[in-house]
Amino acid sequence: QVQLQESGGGLVQAGGSLRLSCAASGRTASTYAMGWFRQGPEKERWFVAALDLSGNTQYADSVKGRFTISRDNTKNTVYLQMSSLRPEDTAVYFCVAAPDLRSLGHSSWGQGTQVTVSS
Repeated sequence: QVQLQESGGGLVQAGGSLRLSCAASGRTASTYAMGWFRQGPEKERWFVAALDLSGNTQYADSVKGRFTISRDNTKNTVYLQMSSLRPEDTAVYFCVAAPDLRSLGHSSWGQGTQVTVSS
């Protein structure tokens, strides 16, 4: 099992930027794909972005061109750079990790970090 710790959430005005970080620990952390989900007021969790060890990325249509996922393999840390933020991006953002991209969301989850975008 991989342990995940998010950081970097907060309050930002619409149009602003924020960077989330997620540090992974555990015996197999360095071999896992990592990504982000978010949970808004409706309480459903939605896929945001993902990145595997080969550099393959996936993004939800709603964040393409505004969010960028990256990874520092030496630190087992994944980042989510969020720009041009909108009020509808307000959510709890969860870091996820899994042996492959297809399994993301079905393996390890972090505790979440709140992102609030004011209009």
